[in-house]
Amino acid sequence: MMMDSVSQHDTSEGDVTDAMAEDVEQTGGAPDSDVVDGDAVDFEAGDDVGPVAANEASEDDDDGAETADAYVDDSEPESELDALKGDYAALNDRHLRLAAEFNNFRRRTEQEKLEAWSRARSDLVGGFLSVLDDLQRVAELDLSNATVEAIMEGIDLVEKKFVREITDVGAEMLDPVGEAFDPERMEAMMRVPTDDETLDDTVAAVFQKGYSLKGILVRPARVSVHKHG
Repeated sequence: MMMDSVSQHDTSEGDVTDAMAEDVEQTGGAPDSDVVDGDAVDFEAGDDVGPVAANEASEDDDDGAETADAYVDDSEPESELDALKGDYAALNDRHLRLAAEFNNFRRRTEQEKLEAWSRARSDLVGGFLSVLDDLQRVAELDLSNATVEAIMEGIDLVEKKFVREITDVGAEMLDPVGEAFDPERMEAMMRVPTDDETLDDTVAAVFQKGYSLKGILVRPARVSVHKHG
């Protein structure tokens, strides 16, 4: 009876050993723990941890790499954003400077134009002052001693002097008698019938002379126009 018990115990130990060997062959490595007399023993550091543990270590490494990559990716946009902010600040400063310079240039140009126009008008008035002096002399003549011929001669001299002054500043007199009617430079006051077809739409007489200044019409000439038929 005792012998049967021992045999049975040996047989159990053999079955356990065979099961462990079979487990090693199936997993490709050592089991997670040793079984000695039915007790589980944990592996010490440095023991072969098998494929499962190796896979877990590999997954940990991958997680670490992904974390490092994510850190690098997060830092790159921040550096680009800082660079863009710097460029924007530089461009904004340049824009403000250019706007201020343009405003100064515009004000300076307007001031120069006003000064040039004022100088031109003062020069024109200065040229007419001598004509005004001659007119005042004629007006102050003693009519008891002056003759009509002397007065008319004085007025004629003043007119010639005035025409010379306006000609010097670039003015041009429009006296278009016999010329073709030009509505851009003339104003028709009346029509004069004519039997001559060649005189159709030509200026018959000038009621008031016109003037232009360097191509700019100051006053149109008022005229009468021939009309055939």
